[in-house]
Amino acid sequence: MTETIAQWAPETAESVWTRISRSRGRGAATGESPLLAGVLIAVSLIFLALFLILPLAVVFYEAFAKGALAYLAALAEPDAQSAIRLTLLVAAIAVPLNVVFGLAAAWAIAKFRFPAKSFLITLIDLPFSVSPVVAGLIYVLLFGAQGLLGPWLKAHGLEIIFAVPGIVLATIFVTFPFVARELIALMEDQGTSEEEVALSLGASGLATFFRVTLPNVKWALLYGVLLCNARAMGEFGAVSVVSGHIRGLTNTMPLQVEILYNEYNITAAFAVASLLALLALVTLAAKSLLEGRFKDGHSAKTRGH
Repeated sequence: MTETIAQWAPETAESVWTRISRSRGRGAATGESPLLAGVLIAVSLIFLALFLILPLAVVFYEAFAKGALAYLAALAEPDAQSAIRLTLLVAAIAVPLNVVFGLAAAWAIAKFRFPAKSFLITLIDLPFSVSPVVAGLIYVLLFGAQGLLGPWLKAHGLEIIFAVPGIVLATIFVTFPFVARELIALMEDQGTSEEEVALSLGASGLATFFRVTLPNVKWALLYGVLLCNARAMGEFGAVSVVSGHIRGLTNTMPLQVEILYNEYNITAAFAVASLLALLALVTLAAKSLLEGRFKDGHSAKTRGH
C-alpha cells in the first residue's frame, strides 16, 4: 500500500503542474477564452474614454472656445494669478514638510521596533478615512475665532483660519500619507541588513541614512513626492472650509474655478481648470516614468542580492 501511494503521488503532482503550465501557456490563469479578454479590454477602454478622456477634451475645448487671446486674458486676471501663486506656494511648503515626515516615519516604522508602531501606522492612514471637509472643520474648531485656540491667537495677532497658514495646515493633513506609505513597504521589504553592515563598519546613524537608506529608496521617494504634489495642488474640500473664499487672497486654483463657474464666467473657469489638467497630465507622465525606473531599480537590486 505504501509503495502504491509513493508511486501515485509523484504522478499526481506532475499532472497538476502540467495542467498549470498549459493554462499559463494559453495566456490566462483562469483559462478563459481570448474573446472574453477582448470584451473586458473593450469595456475598460470605453469606460476610460467616457469618464476620463472625454471630460479632459471638454476642458480644453471650453478653455479655447473663444480663442487663444481670451484664454491668455483669463489667466492674466489678477485673481487668477493670485490663485496660481497661492497654489504653488502651498505646494512648495506642504510637500517638503511631508517629505521630512514621510522619511522619518517610514525609517522609524521599517527599521526600528517600538511599542506604538501600530498606532503610528493607523495615524498615517487617518487622512484616507476622514473626509477632507471634516478635516478642514477640525482646524476651524481649533483655530477659528470661536475655536479652542481662537481667543489666544487673536490676542497675539496670529491668523490661521481664512489665511495662508490654515490652507497650508489643511493641505499637509490630507497629503502626508502619500510619501510615508510609498516608503514604508519598500523599506520593510529591504530589511535592515545593509544598515547593520554600515553601522558595524563605524558609520554614524545619519551617515548610514544618507549613504545607504536614502539611495535605496530614491525612486519610491520621488514617486511619493509626485503624488503628494498632485494632491496638494488639486485639493478642494479641506481648503474650501479653511480658506474663506477671499478673492485674490485665499483662493487656490480649484476654488477659483468654482467661483468663476458659479459666476457663469465659463471661459475663465475652464482656462484655470486647463492648468490643473495640464498638471495632471504632467503628473501622469512623470508617474509612468518613475514607475519604470523604480521597477528597473528594484529588479536590479533583487538580482544583486
